[in-house]
Amino acid sequence: MLAAERRNRILEKVHENKKVIVNELSKEFDVSEETIRRDLDKLEEDGHVIKSYGGAVLNEKSSIDLPFNIRWKSNPSGKQKIADLISDEITDGDHIILDASTTAVFIAKNIKQKRHLTVITNSIEILLELSDVSGWDIIATGGLLKSGTMSLFGKKAADSISSYNADKAFFSCKGIDLDKGATDRNDDSVVVKQSILSSAGKIYLAVDSTKFGKVAFSKICSLSKIHVVVTDKKPDAAWLEAFEKMGIKCIYAE
Repeated sequence: MLAAERRNRILEKVHENKKVIVNELSKEFDVSEETIRRDLDKLEEDGHVIKSYGGAVLNEKSSIDLPFNIRWKSNPSGKQKIADLISDEITDGDHIILDASTTAVFIAKNIKQKRHLTVITNSIEILLELSDVSGWDIIATGGLLKSGTMSLFGKKAADSISSYNADKAFFSCKGIDLDKGATDRNDDSVVVKQSILSSAGKIYLAVDSTKFGKVAFSKICSLSKIHVVVTDKKPDAAWLEAFEKMGIKCIYAE
């Protein structure tokens, strides 16, 4: 196994368990503990983990984009439930924007039976997923491809989105908070998502239940900018009351 592949596997484990132990990783990957320590040094240098005695813990405040394969494995059942609900919100002929979240990939997989859609996206994975669909217009934003993310970022991506007027936009985030609004890891992703918000008539926040009550580094928008929240579980009463007061429709799986 290549060192980069091993570090990727270790990073997956950190996100699953919030921590890893050096001697356990050494046995699992059949390498020396010193090799594992060097792997953890690299992951700490990249901002993903914080080394601790005998191992490392997840850096919860990291603003570094995670590799796509790790994001993909986070709560897939919840993302599928969200995609099922959103499929009912999209009608034939719609012009829609999908962001570069893994939740949006689930949405793309789920709407292939629709007819004559126009899809604008900065997600390489969505472009690949929809490449075999006929009768649709698929528009790629262009922009900077960031290593491992399967996503296009930067001014070109944001400007491209801003040049369109879509019917509906679907985006996700790393945290949703009543005071701080919708937040994400870093400015690179936020500037594109803000363009998405300004370029559609109806804004859907597609966010799984693990993101409620969390705040990430960069603010995307206040909740007042969102028309519909779609999630995999019924939010608690305080959230539902707040959504009702703000005029936000909340759709959730039973």
